[in-house]
Amino acid sequence: MSEFTKILILLIAASLFPVMAMIVPLLIQPRQPNEEKNSQYECGVDTVGRNVTRYRISYFLYAIIFVVFDVETIFLFPWAVKFASLGLFALVEMFIFTGILAVGLAYAWKKGALTWK
Repeated sequence: MSEFTKILILLIAASLFPVMAMIVPLLIQPRQPNEEKNSQYECGVDTVGRNVTRYRISYFLYAIIFVVFDVETIFLFPWAVKFASLGLFALVEMFIFTGILAVGLAYAWKKGALTWK
């Protein structure tokens, strides 16, 4: 069996597992809908007033900025572990990487994305 065949089998299996995980419950679940099951609730309590809560966009901006710097940390950790064997070139690359992120942070700060209004 060639290497590409093994990869193809892995891709097919990786695609089938999530699909089967969604199809099997649909086939074996008991279907007995009633008014109580179809009603909306919050934390097990009947809702009072509007059911739709609008969130301010600033929550999402903070979340996006957090994810960007969280991913930066994920990239920095393996680099820091192997720093001694990587040499000067890797040091320069990491300064460029963190510099680009610092410019992005400065831009977000200047535009007021980090100001809670």
